[in-house]
Amino acid sequence: MYTTEEEIQINQIAQELLQQNEAEVDPSAIDALKKVLNYLDWKYYVQDNPILADVEYDKLFRMLKQVEASYPELVRADSPTQRVAKGISTSFNTVLHYVPMLSLENSYNADDLREWDRKCKVFAKKEVIEYTVEPKYDGAGISVYYEEDHLERAATRGDGIQGEDITNNSKQIKSIPLSAKLSEKNVASLEIRGEVIIRKDTFKAFNEKRIAEGLSILANPRNAASGSLRMLDAAEVAKRGLHAVLYNISYHTNINNAEDNRVLQSHYDTLKWLDSMGFATPTGDMLRTSSIDEVIAYCDAYEAKRDELPFEIDGMVVKVNQLADQETMGQTSHHPRWAIAYKFKARQATSKLLKVEYQVGRTGNIGPVAKIQPVPIGGVTVSSVSLFNEDVIREKDLRIGDTVLVERAGDVIPYIVKPLAELRDGSETAIVFPSHCPVCDDALFKAEGEAAWRCVNINCAAQVVERLIHFASKDAMDIRNLGDANINRFYELGFIKSVEGIYQLDFDAIAQLDKFGAKSIENLKAAIEKSKTQPLYRLVYGLGIRFVGETTAKTLAKSVTHLLDFITWDEARLCTLEDIGPKVASAVVQFFRNEDNIRLIEHLGALGVNVENKHQATDTSAGALNGKTFLFTGTLSQFKRSEAEAMVEAKGGKLLSGVSSKLNYLIVGADAGSKLEKAKKLNTVIVLTEAEFSDLIHTIA
Repeated sequence: MYTTEEEIQINQIAQELLQQNEAEVDPSAIDALKKVLNYLDWKYYVQDNPILADVEYDKLFRMLKQVEASYPELVRADSPTQRVAKGISTSFNTVLHYVPMLSLENSYNADDLREWDRKCKVFAKKEVIEYTVEPKYDGAGISVYYEEDHLERAATRGDGIQGEDITNNSKQIKSIPLSAKLSEKNVASLEIRGEVIIRKDTFKAFNEKRIAEGLSILANPRNAASGSLRMLDAAEVAKRGLHAVLYNISYHTNINNAEDNRVLQSHYDTLKWLDSMGFATPTGDMLRTSSIDEVIAYCDAYEAKRDELPFEIDGMVVKVNQLADQETMGQTSHHPRWAIAYKFKARQATSKLLKVEYQVGRTGNIGPVAKIQPVPIGGVTVSSVSLFNEDVIREKDLRIGDTVLVERAGDVIPYIVKPLAELRDGSETAIVFPSHCPVCDDALFKAEGEAAWRCVNINCAAQVVERLIHFASKDAMDIRNLGDANINRFYELGFIKSVEGIYQLDFDAIAQLDKFGAKSIENLKAAIEKSKTQPLYRLVYGLGIRFVGETTAKTLAKSVTHLLDFITWDEARLCTLEDIGPKVASAVVQFFRNEDNIRLIEHLGALGVNVENKHQATDTSAGALNGKTFLFTGTLSQFKRSEAEAMVEAKGGKLLSGVSSKLNYLIVGADAGSKLEKAKKLNTVIVLTEAEFSDLIHTIA
C-alpha cells in the first residue's frame, strides 16, 4: 500500500508534528495529520506493526480534532475523526458487524474524567448517573455471535464496520463457550464484544520457548494476541494459550418478540447475566458508583497495582451503567458518548539510540546498555536501557542512530522493542561488541551455549565493589559492621581496593571518619578476625564463582584439602561430584585458570584466612535424616536459613538446590513461589511449614 520512500517521508512528518505544541497547531497541518494518522491506522490494524506509542498516536489524533473543531469548514469525510480506523487483511474473509465497533474517547487525568462526567449529565439530562469501571485489557478486540444457542461466528475488530472471520480460531479459545443456554432466557441471537488476551506468565513461558528454539521473541502480549487470532493454522492458535474477556452485548434479538429481559437494562447486570451463561467477563474487577470521585480513586488504585495483575492492562474503561441512559446520550461517528477510556501513564515511547556502553557485573557479565535521548515513559524519564547481551543486539538489528520503540514492561524495567527501520537514512552505524573487558582489558570469555560475554578477572575494578559486598554478606564470610554503605565509602576513599584489602584495613584512618568511634572500630576488627576462621565452603561461596551457590560451595569444599587443589581439576572430574553438571564445572575451571584469582587466594591464605578444609564434616551416615533430602524456599521467620540447613545436615540430611524427583521435603516460608508450585505438581514431595519442620527436627532421635 505504501512504498518504502513514502513510509520514510510519513514517519518523518509524524516526528515533526510530535515536536509541536498541540495547543498551537496551524490549520495548514490538517492534511499532514490526516495522512499520518491514516498510515498509522494501516500499520496498526492491518500490518500488526505499530510504529508509535499509543500516547503519541493519541496526541496526533487530538491535534487533528482540535484543528477541525476550530475550523469546521475543513472537516472532510476522509478524516480519521469521521470514521474508525481502516484496513482489512485479505488473509481471511470479511464479515459485517451487526453494530459498528467504535473506538473510545481517551482521558489521562482526573480533570478529564470530571469534564466527561459533566458532559454525561448534560447529554443524559440527569443530575445523578451511575457508572461502571472495569479494566481496559491490552489485547485484540473481538466480536462473537451466537444463534440458537450455538457459536456461529467470530470476527476481529477490523475497521469497526467489518472484520476478519476468525471463527475457527476462536473455537481454540477455551474461555469462549461453543454453546450457551440463551434460549432459556428468550434470547434468539446475541453479538458480544470482548478482548482476546494472553496471561503474563503464559506469554513469558512462550517467549522462553521461542528463545530455546532460536526464534525471535514477541514484543508484548497485545501483539502476540493480535497475531495469534490471524494465524491460518487453528492448531497453532491452540498452542498460544489465548483468553477472551467479554465486556459488552452489542446486539440481541428475542424469541417470538418476547419482551426484553430485565437483566438487559444495565451494563453491570448484563455482564452478570453473561457470567451465568458461562462467559468470562470483568465483573470481578468492576466498580459501580454514582460518584466520579470514586471512579477516579478506583482508576488510581488499579494503576498502582497493574503489575500485580495476571493480564496486561493499559487503563480503565468508565461506562454509563443504565442502557436507557446510553441510548439517550448516543454517539459520535468515532466513539460513544457514554463511555471513556482512562489511559494509564505511557509505557511506550520512541527515542533515538545515541550510543552503547558496556557495564561489568559482579560475576563479570558484560551488559550492553543503550543510551537514548531522554524520554518520559510511565511517569519516569528513561535515558538508559539494558540490551542484555550481544545476541539481542544482533537479533533486533539495532544500530547507532536508530529511532527505537522503548517500552516499560510489567516489572518496570525498560527495554527496546524494536528499531524503526523504515526511518533509517543511511547514517546509522553498526554496534561493535568489545572483545576485551572495557575496564581491566582482560580478554572476554563466552561459554558454549550461553549468550553473555564475561570478564573472569576477579580483581576487575568494575566488579570489585559488588564482589566485596557479596564476600562480606552474612551467607558468605559474615563480616558484621561491614555493610554496603561502609564498603562503598571505604572503596571511594581508597581504603579497600580488592577483597584481600578487607584484611589490610587502616583502622587509624577509619578512626578519623565521622560515625566511627572506638567501639565501632573494635566491633569491625573483631568481625574481620572472626571471618578468617569461617569454614572453607563460606569462602568458596564468597568468592562469587558463577553458578556456585551455598549448596554447591559445600560440595566443592568437601572435595579438596586446599582450595587451590582445584587448579588441577578439569570439567570431567568436577562433574563426578554430586549435583555438579557441565555448566557449573565450566565456571569453576575458568575461575581457577585465571592467574589473578589464584593470586587472590594465595594472598588471603597469607593474611590468615582459612583456605583449607580444616573443618571435616561430621559423620552423619547414621543420622536420623540420613538419605533424606531437603530444600528451603520463601522467607523464613522462625529460623535463619543457614541455621535451619545446619540442623538438617547435623542429623544426616542432605540439602538440594532445586525441586526434582530426588527431593523429599520442601520447607516453605512466606512468599514461597515457583518451587512450591513445582513441588505440588510432583506429588512426591512432602511440603512442610516452618512449625512442622521444627516438630520434625525436634522429635526425631
